[in-house]
Amino acid sequence: MRVIFLSEVLTILLCFLVWPVLQVTAALICLYLPDRFFSPDSFFFRTHPFEKEGRVYDHIFRVRHWKHLLPDGGAILKKRGFKKKELEGHSKEYLNRFLIESARGELTHWLAILPFWVFGFFTPPRVIWYMLVYALLVNLPCIITQRYNRPRIKKLLNRNKASGRDVQKSF
Repeated sequence: MRVIFLSEVLTILLCFLVWPVLQVTAALICLYLPDRFFSPDSFFFRTHPFEKEGRVYDHIFRVRHWKHLLPDGGAILKKRGFKKKELEGHSKEYLNRFLIESARGELTHWLAILPFWVFGFFTPPRVIWYMLVYALLVNLPCIITQRYNRPRIKKLLNRNKASGRDVQKSF
């Protein structure tokens, strides 16, 4: 329900200002949550049977062809961020950290979608639907990529356990 009425120019400007604030807020919330909230084996983050170990995302969305084009938010936050664009190691500790940070990234993007309705306070009702579409277009590719990568990282970890040594890059 629209409660703030601004000129069209100010409304558009406010939209451009509010989205980054909402997205950064989601990132900061997830960044400061303890790691225990991001267990890759929890119901929300684990791979479900319909995902076929992440292959469904490549089959339907061809994720491996475009995932390299996505920005890596972890690279922006120098001290607390974790780069997920490519593997930088193959140790058990690194791969486990990657799984946790992948779950953190996924939750960040889910949370960044949720506040699309906030725009209803200062835009015409139809704009809320545009904001939902925008939120989905911006965040779903990142969510899909995390859900595609996590089972592949788990497979590397399992190979690591089976061989009793670090796995060479096959990601």
